[in-house]
Amino acid sequence: MHRTRIKICGLTREEDVDAVVAAGADAVGFVLYAPSPRYVSAERAAELASRLPPFVTPVLLFVNASAPEIIAACARLPTALLQFHGDESPQACLQSGRPFMRAARIPLDENPGHGSVAFDLVKYVQDYKEAQAILLDAHVEGYGGGGTTFNWSLLPPSVNAHLVLSGGLTPANVTDGILQVRPRCKTLAVDVSSGVEISATGGATLKGIKSAEKINQFVAAVRAADEQLVKNNVRLPAT
Repeated sequence: MHRTRIKICGLTREEDVDAVVAAGADAVGFVLYAPSPRYVSAERAAELASRLPPFVTPVLLFVNASAPEIIAACARLPTALLQFHGDESPQACLQSGRPFMRAARIPLDENPGHGSVAFDLVKYVQDYKEAQAILLDAHVEGYGGGGTTFNWSLLPPSVNAHLVLSGGLTPANVTDGILQVRPRCKTLAVDVSSGVEISATGGATLKGIKSAEKINQFVAAVRAADEQLVKNNVRLPAT
């Protein structure tokens, strides 16, 4: 069975990059979208990524960026995977010639009202068939999941794609998310941001400031899910 890969997103500090690497995560995400509170410039992302050892992948997150902006960022981080989180068409995602993930914004409304159309993930996967993976995030106002989960049980029972589960994941719920979604796809990875950030007074998180303790708890919960899948002898799709 393929183990569940882990990406920690929204990194802004050297010590957080080091904590992610020490915990054994597979990828780190840098948000190159200026309105985001976790925004870093391409130059800053390159500085942070320079701390990464071999086999830990930097990921650059874009939202409706121009082709020149994407190409310039790629020049600074030549080993980066791209993540498109806006309204990019399949053609726009291919312009840089780099491997990419495409975010799918999964509706929170389980019963779409009159005149609305339910999200078709199977069709979306086909539309973006050149993507290395499809990232599943909650559809909230703005771009990004806003730390919100969607109803995993409403996903199609079989999706012919590599999926990345995102949106409101935490050390407390990621095990359940993996157990529900992993049997539905070719392989599964997980992506967390706010769920491993330091908590401020009142329960909110300090956006872009990660907790090494929470990162380690998250990684441990993912490993526990993988062990549970093996123990349960869950039948997985052929890859």
